[in-house]
Amino acid sequence: MKRLLTIELQKLWSNRASRILVLTYFILLTFIALLSSVNFSFLGMDFRLADMGIFNFPYIWHLNTWIASLLKFFLAVVIVSMMANEYTYGTLKQNLIDGLSKKEFIASKFITVTLFAAISTVFIFILTLVLGYSFSSYTELSIVTTDLIYLLAYFLKLVAFFAFCLYIGILIKRSAFAIGFVFVWWIAEGIMKGVLWKIFKDMDLVNRILGFFPLEAMSNLIKEPITRIQAYKAIEAQVSGKEELKFYGVHWYEIVIVLAWIAIFVYLSYRTLKKRDL
Repeated sequence: MKRLLTIELQKLWSNRASRILVLTYFILLTFIALLSSVNFSFLGMDFRLADMGIFNFPYIWHLNTWIASLLKFFLAVVIVSMMANEYTYGTLKQNLIDGLSKKEFIASKFITVTLFAAISTVFIFILTLVLGYSFSSYTELSIVTTDLIYLLAYFLKLVAFFAFCLYIGILIKRSAFAIGFVFVWWIAEGIMKGVLWKIFKDMDLVNRILGFFPLEAMSNLIKEPITRIQAYKAIEAQVSGKEELKFYGVHWYEIVIVLAWIAIFVYLSYRTLKKRDL
């Protein structure tokens, strides 16, 4: 495994564009810390986000993993380009000639994307601890360690999305078209949501069905945290007269669905490469 990972990291680091994108991704992750200094006005009153409890434990685990997951497209470009370069520069064929099997080739790619996800998860873990202990009103260990499930959800979400991009990169070969296909798929799932609504007229049923679609399944792992903020809920309750109940946690079956998609994408990547005449 170490040999396979070394090969992939050498390829990535020798590509200037990939280095820039990876570094940009992690620099942008640190910008989450800037939220602590953001001020805004509402009804003539000034607010600082750090004073509104968004960095309180355990809520901060939810918020930071959700924000960080929005930036995953930077690494998605790297992964898609990584596969496209294999065809463009002939390194895939050369690796196979040098004795690397197609199964080992796919394994090396999957190990690399998993490493990206793991490093990103550790980075967010450290950043969240720093922000939490700097601004949180609650620093008891029992509270700090609550909702750590979001870190697992974040890791799985990244691995699944990167595995999806890896498969698309192998399938389409050209990075621009592959990235475009990812966006088209995202739009297609949105269209499907509208179609299912027209058929069933039941949004709960529609959401349950869409939960089996790959991108929607990944999205369900970390639900939007904005409406979880107590200040927002208080305003909503005053306007509507009631507070909407919503589950913000991670269901076990959502994890199972995403794990299944990871296995499917890795298998499809191998099958596609195995059948392809290089």
